[in-house]
Amino acid sequence: MVNYHLNHIKLLEAESVFILREVAAQFERPALLFSGGKDSIVMLHLARKAFWPSRIPFPLMHIDTGHNFVETLEYRDRVVETIGARLIVGSVQESIDKGRVMEETGYNASRNVLQTITLLDTIEENKIDVAMGGARRDEEKARAKERFFSHRDEFGQWDPKNQRPELWNLFNGKKRIGEHFRVFPLSNWTEMDVWQYIYHEQIEMPSLYFSHDRDCFVRDGVMYAFSDFMKLRPTEKVENMHVRFRTIGDMTCTGATLSHAKSLEDIIAEVAATRVTERGSRIDDKRSEAAMEDRKKEGYF
Repeated sequence: MVNYHLNHIKLLEAESVFILREVAAQFERPALLFSGGKDSIVMLHLARKAFWPSRIPFPLMHIDTGHNFVETLEYRDRVVETIGARLIVGSVQESIDKGRVMEETGYNASRNVLQTITLLDTIEENKIDVAMGGARRDEEKARAKERFFSHRDEFGQWDPKNQRPELWNLFNGKKRIGEHFRVFPLSNWTEMDVWQYIYHEQIEMPSLYFSHDRDCFVRDGVMYAFSDFMKLRPTEKVENMHVRFRTIGDMTCTGATLSHAKSLEDIIAEVAATRVTERGSRIDDKRSEAAMEDRKKEGYF
């Protein structure tokens, strides 16, 4: 039996539901960023609770790099069909074809950083005035600087030194034409909170989060799933490993972890014992010490 603090989880749930309802009240064209990862899955679950028995009053938005895990896309499409939601997909490949971004080359090439332009273009094309994301304060130090309501200027940029106060649960969603907001209902959650909530609510999860056999290779201390998107160095060897993924993103920058966790209880025990952060397996965060903050200033999630 998993030992979790139900009252704490219920308080977090109530806070997030309040934020989601506040977004629906203040904005005209919201969208919920949905990657098929655990945080966005929890956000969708909370949104369905917040507006039950009605359908969620906003579409889901996924920025598809073209290098996603097949399991993630299958899960995304199944959930969208099950709940009858509208899905907006922004394609990085289309951004490349249009000349909006230039694809990286070399062994460490990744499309993850290219998502920013695709996200901003998708927001503008669909006239989205607020995009809700599943960022948590324990993910990465730049995340902890965010407010619940994160203002973005007409260029989609975030200014960490010019954020609005959020006292007594009062949120200021006022903006000028061309500006928009990012809102993070899970700001006070941790990775452990997310998994405890998933366990308590018995939410179906993608198989990638559970231990399975997969062909992988190691590069710079990170285990990657082998795919056609990855260019191997002559010294790198592909081996079948028993792994799972703590975070799900672009295959070219998302690392796996050795694991035998086959149930939610196993995952919670594993997270409690680990001393490596969740994003410690994301190579894109290691490109520079301020990689995440730099991307957020440019309009990243």
